[in-house]
Amino acid sequence: MKKILHIVSLVIIGIFFFLLHLKAQDRGPWQVGVFGGVSPTLGNYHGDTAQANLGYVGGVFADYYFAEGNFGVGVDMRAIRHPLWGADSVFFSNGHIATSFNKSKRFQYGGLAIGPTYRFSVSKFSAEAFVKGGLYVRQFPNYQRTITYTTGGGVMSPPVTHSQVIRKTINQSNRHFAWMGVGGLRFNYEITQHLSAFIQGDYFTLIGPKFKGESNDFIIMEHESLVPLTSSTFVEDVNLYYADKAVTRSTFTQAINIVGGIKYTFGRKKEPKAAPATELPVPPVTWKEAAPAQVTQDLVVVVKDKQTGLPLSGVKVVVTGAEGAYVLLTNASGETERLTAIAKGNYQITGKKNGIRATEAAIAAEDFSAVGGLIYRELQHDDPRFTLVGETVECDTEQRLSGINTMLTNATTDRNMSQTSDTEGKFIYQLEQQATYNIVASQAGKYSQTERVSTAGLDRSKTLYVTLKLGVCALEAGANWVVKNILYDFDKSDIRPDAAPVLDNVVNIMQQNPTLRIELSSHTDSRGDDAYNLRLSQRRAEAAVNYLVKQGINRNRVEAKGYGETQLINTCTNGVTCSDEAHQENRRTEIKVLRY
Repeated sequence: MKKILHIVSLVIIGIFFFLLHLKAQDRGPWQVGVFGGVSPTLGNYHGDTAQANLGYVGGVFADYYFAEGNFGVGVDMRAIRHPLWGADSVFFSNGHIATSFNKSKRFQYGGLAIGPTYRFSVSKFSAEAFVKGGLYVRQFPNYQRTITYTTGGGVMSPPVTHSQVIRKTINQSNRHFAWMGVGGLRFNYEITQHLSAFIQGDYFTLIGPKFKGESNDFIIMEHESLVPLTSSTFVEDVNLYYADKAVTRSTFTQAINIVGGIKYTFGRKKEPKAAPATELPVPPVTWKEAAPAQVTQDLVVVVKDKQTGLPLSGVKVVVTGAEGAYVLLTNASGETERLTAIAKGNYQITGKKNGIRATEAAIAAEDFSAVGGLIYRELQHDDPRFTLVGETVECDTEQRLSGINTMLTNATTDRNMSQTSDTEGKFIYQLEQQATYNIVASQAGKYSQTERVSTAGLDRSKTLYVTLKLGVCALEAGANWVVKNILYDFDKSDIRPDAAPVLDNVVNIMQQNPTLRIELSSHTDSRGDDAYNLRLSQRRAEAAVNYLVKQGINRNRVEAKGYGETQLINTCTNGVTCSDEAHQENRRTEIKVLRY
């Protein structure tokens, strides 16, 4: 590694002195720079899988711009270090957790990359965009974390020391070559003719899953924590605190580098001298007849739903003429932005939304002679599907939440579609006629109910939009909610097919939040024998938990509890006459967060 860095350093020094020679000959434009700064880590690379912390980066670069233009090619040599975060040792009542490292306690990267660059300059300011790839040496930390505790120690039972590895790295080798990629922006300010200061932001990652058969990902094997250890904890059985089966997790390298530096530019092109005034040609004075005024009109295009006549937003409208094409988008009123003063001529107007074309319209040159200064055209869009307009909102306040992942599943075909809510918390899906869908939000640290949306019984000639507010709640210890749409057949505990998507949502929540531990409970109404209802509810709760376990959820993370009719939520107790709807309120499945 040291030999490689020495060779690369000599190459860079050689380039530097070669550029000095070019400067003397007024060649160019070349530039070299040096930079340094911080390197924040991202995703699971920063998270618990790798635990890579904020580090630092430093390096040098050299760029050459072709024919003194804006496009060029650059070389980048840098070194990056990311230390580990998290405690190495934890002490509890009868033992401790310790971490032993083999070699360095950090992630290290160093190497050389090359790639295209583009610049844009205004006065003393300039910006450069670059993408580079190359060969790097990456070094991962190698360690194992062990829990050691002592039990016994009485008169009849001598003390016994137990030890178990609960987390360790399992990469094939810790130092290995890998392809890397870096892309970013550099903002420069010219201090002198050749010297500039800059700030730079770029994204760094290793490219590809493997290099010569060896994984580029950082890999660990870990027994997941079930219950946190405190200084007063007395451990008798490690399996009560850590899962008995180890899981393997991996993550790729990714970081944002924020740096500053200086650069030196060689062979800057000299500004041409202005020609003497006597050498400028003097145009002859001639008299021309004034050109006739050009005939223009404004244009507005409106797009409507053919079946209901309602205006359609978000339709892409293209107006094509001899001089080119205007691309427009309709607003909430179905109107495009008003095109002002378009020149007299022939135009073709087309529209498209959700992959379906609207009717077309045309403008002829004769239309520009109309009085009023405005040409109006209407297109019709015929999509037989309904449009679901949804909002992701906070459960309690109904405040709109943006950037929430949503997933829509056709209950008949199991076809999935996903979308992220926009800055206003909105998401839009197209729904087939006479179909039923399940929709959920999917976000770490949050949960939502599985909502059902159906177009059965809706008349497309009268209805275009279906609306939905999708509640998204924060996960926190002690939270409790009723799970919608889990129904059981009379006197049975089997999981019905229509309940499986609801439980799949619970599986997804558990997978996205690996520290989450819950109680899944079942409740009955007051009808029937009390003791029987208690047994029935326990069987139903256990059936639901068994379903989660079959989908890969560790049984230690879920408790099944049947409460029978002991926790009614209304007044429909034994001997009270109630409607079927009132009894249905008591027949429910609930989830309680035990730990998060």
